[in-house]
Amino acid sequence: MKIAFYGSSLVSSYWNGAATYYRGILRDLAQRGYQISFYEPDAFDRQKHRDIDAPDWARSVVYPATEEAMRGVLAEAAEADIIVKANGVGVFDRELLEGIVEHAAPHALKIFWDVDAAATLDEMRADADHPVRRALPDLDAVFTYGGGPPVVNAYKGFGAADCVPVYNALDPTTHFPVEPDPRFACDLAFLGNRLPDREARVEEFFLKAAERLPEQQFLIGGNGWETKAMPGNVRHRGHVYTAEHNAFNCTPRAVLNVARDSMANVGFSPATRVFEAAGAAACLITDAWEGIEQFLVPDEEVLVARDGQDVADHLAALTPERAQAIGQAALRRVLAEHTYTLRGAQVDQLFQAHAERQREVA
Repeated sequence: MKIAFYGSSLVSSYWNGAATYYRGILRDLAQRGYQISFYEPDAFDRQKHRDIDAPDWARSVVYPATEEAMRGVLAEAAEADIIVKANGVGVFDRELLEGIVEHAAPHALKIFWDVDAAATLDEMRADADHPVRRALPDLDAVFTYGGGPPVVNAYKGFGAADCVPVYNALDPTTHFPVEPDPRFACDLAFLGNRLPDREARVEEFFLKAAERLPEQQFLIGGNGWETKAMPGNVRHRGHVYTAEHNAFNCTPRAVLNVARDSMANVGFSPATRVFEAAGAAACLITDAWEGIEQFLVPDEEVLVARDGQDVADHLAALTPERAQAIGQAALRRVLAEHTYTLRGAQVDQLFQAHAERQREVA
């Protein structure tokens, strides 16, 4: 079956945290025989900061961020059996969503894939004319990469025919333990772009912990932090390419995950970084959110913090031996239960069930 996927970027993680999520799921689907075309606009300097070349398991189509080019790639949706519009493309989001409905063949499965569901739902509650609200009656399903029952119930309340969480996971061929790299040496590292709905939580969980432990060293990676005032024991690394993520995760004594406001509030939303860090056998400290036990066991496979003081307390008590034990336990858990092979199997079953229904109708 042919998949036409309209998203932010497959080849660049620059201001695009969903890149490794797309790669993990779509590569597995390609190995199952799906023919994938991924359409992404040349926008936000993503093409200048590519992490990978165009993969051999998908047709990568980079189009100019113009209305004419957007209309051109939308026309190709008519040839697909499965058409996906992901949120957060950044340009022509409304037009792309309307376009997949307009151009879809009668038999095609039409999906809105929401990689920021909690935030999207907040927007939908505030705007009766939101494009996703308008499109839901014409879509076959909504997939999300997190949110659990609260997000499923909310989407169905807005009229979605179906809503299925397809959680982040680990691609063990991409993220795995490596030797430490002196560039990333520190006691605690955090990786994430500076975003309005994350910054206050980074201040609480990361910067306050650094203030409380002046004798320890902290490292922050990601875009946008270069203008942020920080304690003297924090250094800024800038954009960290996906090829460097393993070393970034393996080298510090511990790494920190901080959810965005909306994801922390709704719960059941592990970031991609959670599984990447676990795949590298890193000792992960995460801010507290409902549902963490579904993915990693607190105090055995992950350390959970309610605030910056908790982060500082965890770090002050964390010996290298315990950090290693937590990281190894997390690695075993994600390899057993949270890989993109398992997520791909889940999505494949959903696609096959739709195809079977179409055959029955025919």
